[in-house]
Amino acid sequence: MTTIIFESHATTFDNEAHRASGWFDVDLSPLGEQQAKDLGTRYAEKHLDAVLCSDLKRSWRTAELAFVGRDVSIVRDERLRECDYGDFTQQPSEKNDPEKVSRISTPFPNGESYEQTTSRMNMFLEELTQKYNGKTVMIIGHRATQYALENIINGVPLRDSVTAPWSWQPGWMYTF
Repeated sequence: MTTIIFESHATTFDNEAHRASGWFDVDLSPLGEQQAKDLGTRYAEKHLDAVLCSDLKRSWRTAELAFVGRDVSIVRDERLRECDYGDFTQQPSEKNDPEKVSRISTPFPNGESYEQTTSRMNMFLEELTQKYNGKTVMIIGHRATQYALENIINGVPLRDSVTAPWSWQPGWMYTF
């Protein structure tokens, strides 16, 4: 069994402007940089066998700032990306958010569906459990990453995960 600590990436300029980033590679804001450092402080005494993050800057930069100087490998993996919002990328969140429920199976125009993001995560988790069996890892990702974790590990239907109110918390624990 693998212990997974999920943390969302720190705040970005798009988060502050209430825009849906999707695969747009946005930078962390100054607030986000401080949040990433605070993440490292929260886990300063916790042993992690690896930190896995998406290849989008907001995710890997959160990992770098949090774990600078620590003896832990940081591994980027594109399968941990946010959902590709396609034509809805960089649109206001209030335009994007109502679309999510209709994008469980049907991809965003010129993007992907939440079933597709979950399929990516399922492949990732299969490899993860082989490589890190009996170990503790942190995944720094996006909402789609967590929706997939909830679906695959906890059996929560995607529709419920995608439509549930989301609020930040300091880490979610999973065993797989």
